[in-house]
Amino acid sequence: MRIAFYSMTGNVRRFIDNAGVRDEYDVFEITPGSKETVLDDPFVLVTPTYGFGGVPAQVEAFLEVNSSNLKGVASSGNRNWGAHYAQAGQEISGTYNVPLMMKFELHGTPAEREEFIEKAGAINESIEREEIQPH
Repeated sequence: MRIAFYSMTGNVRRFIDNAGVRDEYDVFEITPGSKETVLDDPFVLVTPTYGFGGVPAQVEAFLEVNSSNLKGVASSGNRNWGAHYAQAGQEISGTYNVPLMMKFELHGTPAEREEFIEKAGAINESIEREEIQPH
């Protein structure tokens, strides 16, 4: 399983780096030059939220070509936006029918990073079980 992420301001990148997931997972950063890269493996997505709960355009373009392998989403935001806090994750979850793993503020706390590691691990185990025991 991979972890794909997009970070415009650096908060999501800091979340990924501080979570230490690069040692365990293949991590893919969505950039303007890579937003149309096709990932052939299952992945979870970590995305920021912009404006009034919007999904970043780079992430939308990436999902247009990769949504079939999306297994879960986590989103960052700023609680100052109230009801729009980390709304991008809810939008993606609903649109692509995948679990919203979590929301976290800015670059996350140590507890939130640990929660992400646990939830990513559970999704990865589920994927591995499906590969071993196909329906």
